[in-house]
Amino acid sequence: MKTLSTEAFLNKASSMLLFKTLGLAEIKRIMSVARTALYDPGEKIINKGEVSPFLFLVLEGCVNVAVPQADGEPVFISTIGEGDVFGEAGIFLKVARTADVVACDSATLLEISRNDLIGFIRANPEAGIKILMLIIYSLLKKLKDANQELAFERKADISQSDIDSIVDDVMGDKG
Repeated sequence: MKTLSTEAFLNKASSMLLFKTLGLAEIKRIMSVARTALYDPGEKIINKGEVSPFLFLVLEGCVNVAVPQADGEPVFISTIGEGDVFGEAGIFLKVARTADVVACDSATLLEISRNDLIGFIRANPEAGIKILMLIIYSLLKKLKDANQELAFERKADISQSDIDSIVDDVMGDKG
């Protein structure tokens, strides 16, 4: 795995929502506890079921999120692009990952572990609070999107009365 240069990282990170409210010195400090990694197209970043304490930020490229099924066919969930974070649960909980994440093209990611993020927050509480608030914002946005998708699916479902009406029409029962 290759790594991104310091200058390239600073250029990317300073324009990302997660770091936009931080000063250059704070970004350099977070960089000192994080790592950047380059992934090739199709390279797996997260395996469903693994327990991992990392948060990821897409600096370049994109990743696909999919849930593998028993038949081996993955169900596509979403594409996460430049500036977006994923794996937030890994910094808050020690739980198994719920999906596979694979680079959809060449992807450069910032990876930070739970312990390193906690250490950063302790040493830089003001910057740490800003980062935590943006992580929470990201989680709430994902929850809102999931809720809207569920609501759309429910609305698209045919109701029992519609089914009864169709059956009655086909069977010739107009009652």
